[in-house]
Parts: sequence; C-alpha cells; structure tokens
Amino acid sequence: MEMPKPSDGVLAKRAGIIARLREVLPDDAVIEDRVELKAYECDALSAYRCPPLCAVLPASTEEVSAVLRICHAEGVPVVPRGSGTSLAGGAMPTADSVVLGVMRLTEVLEVDYANRFIRVEAGRTNLSVTGAVEADGFFYAPDPSSQLACAIAGNIAMNSGGAHCLKYGVTTNNLMGVTMVLADGEVIEVGGAHLDAEGLDLLGLICGSEGQLGVVTEATLRILAKPEGARPVLVGFDSNVVAGACVSDIIKSGILPVAIEFMDRPCIEATEAFTGAGYPDCEALLIIEVEGSEAEIADQLSKIVAIAARHDPVEIRESASAEESRLIWLGRKSAFGAMGQKGDYICLDGTIPVSELPHVLSQIGELSQAYGLGVGNVFHAGDGNMHPLIIYNANKDGDLAKAEAMGADILRLCVEVGGCLTGEHGVGIEKRDLMDVQYAPDDLEVQMAVKDVFDPAWILNPAKVFPLGASAGRRGV
Repeated sequence: MEMPKPSDGVLAKRAGIIARLREVLPDDAVIEDRVELKAYECDALSAYRCPPLCAVLPASTEEVSAVLRICHAEGVPVVPRGSGTSLAGGAMPTADSVVLGVMRLTEVLEVDYANRFIRVEAGRTNLSVTGAVEADGFFYAPDPSSQLACAIAGNIAMNSGGAHCLKYGVTTNNLMGVTMVLADGEVIEVGGAHLDAEGLDLLGLICGSEGQLGVVTEATLRILAKPEGARPVLVGFDSNVVAGACVSDIIKSGILPVAIEFMDRPCIEATEAFTGAGYPDCEALLIIEVEGSEAEIADQLSKIVAIAARHDPVEIRESASAEESRLIWLGRKSAFGAMGQKGDYICLDGTIPVSELPHVLSQIGELSQAYGLGVGNVFHAGDGNMHPLIIYNANKDGDLAKAEAMGADILRLCVEVGGCLTGEHGVGIEKRDLMDVQYAPDDLEVQMAVKDVFDPAWILNPAKVFPLGASAGRRGV
C-alpha cells in the first residue's frame, strides 16, 4: 500500500516539534519513545505499519486546540485516532505525522431524558454511552461489533453502523451535534440538542469525513427509550444464495425488523468452535430480531417465519427465553474474533441493494474459487452492508497481494450492482485507490474542494480517502 514520502523538513524538526508539544501538554501526554510508538503504528488494518513522529493524548478540547495550532504552524500532518479499531487504515500514520488520540476524552457532560439526548466527550466508547443511561431505561442505538472498544470519535469519522441499525439508522441518524477543532486550532460548534439545525447540513458533512475536516472532541447523541421487548429468530439454509433471497423477500414484504444478520458456513463453524452457541449445521444462517409488545413481536415473527418457510430452511429456531436470545446473538457478536481460527484475513466493507444479495453472494463464491482463497461472509443483511472476510496466509509470499486483488474485485462488484465502496468502515487507505471506480474526476474534485475550505494546508489525515495522484498538488507534492 503506497504512502507519501515523509517530509525531510518535518523529520529534521522532530525534537523542536516535540518540545513545543510538551509546552502545552502534560509529560505523560506526549509519547516519543520508539518502542512505545509501536502501539500507534497501525490501526486494525494491521498488515501495514509505520511509527509516527510522535503521539499525543490531550485530555480536553483546549489541549486538542493547542496541539493543532502547533502542528498547523509547523506544517506537520496530524492523524486523528479514536481507539484504533478502524479496519480501513483510517488511523495509520506516516513517519512525519503526529497521532492525536482522543482516548482520554471520556466524560459524560450532560444527560437530558426529557429531550432524549446525551452529550459526551468523543473518546468515550460506544457501549459505555448506553451504559450511562440504561439504568434509566434508555440506550444509544448504533452498535458496531467493536462497540466494547471503539470510540464515538471514530464512529463519527466513519459513520459506523451495527447489527441494529436496520431500524434505527447509523451514526449520522443518531448524531445531533459536535464540538470540533479545525486544523488551525479554531473550535467550532455544529448542530446541538435540537431536532434539526438551520442552514447548511454541516453535521451531515462532518459525519463520515474520516478525520479530514477536523477533530471531534464532544458529541451530542440521540438516545432512545428501550423497547418493551425484543426477540430473535434463527433460520438456517443450505445455500448462501437462498439465504440472500430470503432477506430480499423480507424487506420487500414491508416488515421492518430491528436487525437481519447473515453468517455463512466458515463463520458458523468458527463461531461455534469459539462460543458453543449451538448454531445448526448449515451453509448459511440469518438472525432476525423484532421488537415491541408481545403481540407485535408475535405478529412480526409469524410473518417472517412464513416468508422463511417458503425458502425451504434447514431449521427455524425462535427464541423462547432471554438465555436463548443471548446464545443466538453470542456467535454473531463474536464472529470477527472467532474467524482468526481460520487464518489471517482481510475484512471488507461494501454496500449493495438488498435485491442484489443473491447475485453478489454467488459472484463472491466464484471469485473465491478463481483466486483460490477462502471467504467467510458475515454482515448486516437488512441494509446490504456486506463484510466478506478473505482468508489468506500472511507468511506466504504473494498471498496478501492476492487477497487485496480479490477484495478490489468484490468492491468493484458492489459498485457495479448499484452499491458503494463502504457502508461503515470508511475509505481510509484500503479503498483510497478504488475511489475512481465510484466517482468521476469531477466528483473527486468537488470533494477535495470541500476539504480545502476546512483544512487549506491539508494537514489532517492527508494520505487517506483520495487517490494520491489526485490529491498530490494539494498535499504539496
């Protein structure tokens, strides 16, 4: 994966830059030791690594602002980092960059149940947002699989989703406002604790911008009252394609489950060995959850089961208790970790129209055979957000390149059928050089012109999202 050559001028100023940063931050908030910097040399796309110039861990919006003022004055690239769970290289540094981590920004600043919002510092983990309000009967809806570790800042940067976003939407649908520090250190407020902001939808621009426009330090999030009840049903099939067709039929029926999750045999076998969740022996399974009153749940599940039955399922297992529900979800929530038993893998993230699921799953199977690499499919089927896991051997010469080539073909397929390159992982460096598959040169030019407004010097995450050739002039290359 090509990255820009680090600036010799910035590298020559390393000692002076670190000295300036130490003037505005506590000693333990500036990390320069080469061994300690290994923790910041990559994110969850761990195939590529590069230690940064240094890493800083500010503990307030004011400290973030001070850091950015220094980096802006010195012409130092800044790589914002939440918890480092990005799967697309969104937090991978270059040797001349400062990694700005927000993991010390963890406070709950305000909770308002009457108006259903919570304001938190952006380093707080996703799951702990719900943890702050669940005792009072509320929750925060977006629930990425990494929710135990991932930070709200990263969720906003990548517009993260999750299993239950079919009904409740992704981060952008649950984000009400942010405090953001611009590249030159200016602090701005966008949106807030109200239903809709007047004027331009800057909040919609910021959510999903991958740290290109500013560093989010605080977020106002929509919280919801817990549903009266919820219950999943597990349906097994003897074919990936048939399972995909079942998803399409459920969505076409007008029923809106809270979640529809898909797993195929490699993932089923790995999660079963890892968790002992009791999944059936089948080629593919769906986990479909509905919520509401008992009457609503029974009505929705009866309709879903009737649709599934038309596809000749191997098994239909409707949860009858809280423990059965826990076990049904246990494997799905553990899938990405469990797949490590199969070998090294690349986790992709493309989104397609739900109606195209059968075709795309069939094509992925053909690509797997053509490349000679295994694939495990686990994804948010209800909104077509696919996560093929391409299995390879990192110790075998050429295997990583082969896996990346296969991944690029899968992502091109997603765009070809009317989908897009990413649903929630972002573009980062992983999909950067595929952006011209989805966007014409004029489209990319408009997007880069927007970045020009927020970050004229292009110091914020400058090697990400846009093909390096397209952004070279703006990055001063």
